Amino acid sequence: MGLGDKIENAAEKAGGKGKEAAGKATGDKSLQAEGKADQTKGDLKQAGEKVKDAFKKD
Repeated sequence: MGLGDKIENAAEKAGGKGKEAAGKATGDKSLQAEGKADQTKGDLKQAGEKVKDAFKKD
């Protein structure tokens, strides 16, 4: 996984945590759900990059 991809995925996950926290603080369930979705997307992208890296080493 390239450094740029790692940073981008971490930023997406961090942004999702921020949205989730803001949603909880304001009682906005939609924003809270969007934050959780962003975190999940970041996690899935990281997992996909790790799989790609595993196949490149062989």
